Amino acid sequence: MNPKYPIFIPTKGRYKNPMTIKAFEKLDIPYKAVVEHQEYRKYKAIIDRNKILVLPHQNEGLTMTRNWIWDYALSLGVDRFWTFDDNIREFYRLNKNIKWRVDSGTFLKVIEDFVDRYENIYIAGMQYELFVPRKTKTPPYILNTRVYSNMLIKTDIPYRNECFYNDDTDLCLRVLKDKYCTILFQAFLADKMATMRMKGGMTDYYEKTDERLQFAEELVAKHPDVAKITWKFNRWHHQVDYSKFKRNKLIKKSGVIIPQGINNYGMVLKTMK
Repeated sequence: MNPKYPIFIPTKGRYKNPMTIKAFEKLDIPYKAVVEHQEYRKYKAIIDRNKILVLPHQNEGLTMTRNWIWDYALSLGVDRFWTFDDNIREFYRLNKNIKWRVDSGTFLKVIEDFVDRYENIYIAGMQYELFVPRKTKTPPYILNTRVYSNMLIKTDIPYRNECFYNDDTDLCLRVLKDKYCTILFQAFLADKMATMRMKGGMTDYYEKTDERLQFAEELVAKHPDVAKITWKFNRWHHQVDYSKFKRNKLIKKSGVIIPQGINNYGMVLKTMK
């Protein structure tokens, strides 16, 4: 079973180790890699060219690329679309605090079906595997918080990415401030490589200390009511208080009937030998 909404992977400088692309190829999930024209031949050498979209711009940053993807998705007439960062190694299903590697695209279909029950979920995605430690009680999802690196976005909402560094965080905050909802799934997890551990993408910007401060200042300037600058892990970070958005409640679509019982979508847990 595969997702019904299109998947886009903006990628730059990572044709030698295209982690997310390899993950989707392994799971046989359809996707489009979104590349700049100067790297088209390098990506074409490793994946089917029919899986590649070439951008009309280059070296303009991830925000412009994400907005191009958004407009492209809108032109397709789809209700929602996925975007994934290009440094995700694997995906997991969390069951009784055990992380099981998925072996099909069913987990994305589960997320889509859940989100489609509600009229006011504008952004959804999966928690990082790193942030769900063993032997810790973990809810299946967190409502109204940030969604990073993998985003299922409602296509026709009146927003676009804006900030150069923190466009995903800023987008989530603007949605939440307008009383809509985001949802971060923890029943399924994304194993993303830590920021600045891999060349390519935005790493050249992030690894500079002064850029990291600018990274944090940009978001705080837009959202001083909920964001502040903090120093931890030997570099500057932004810290956001999402507690004020607890009042944003899910609104079920009219006529939607949620079936009784458990639907595992055919998924079973297997220990591989």
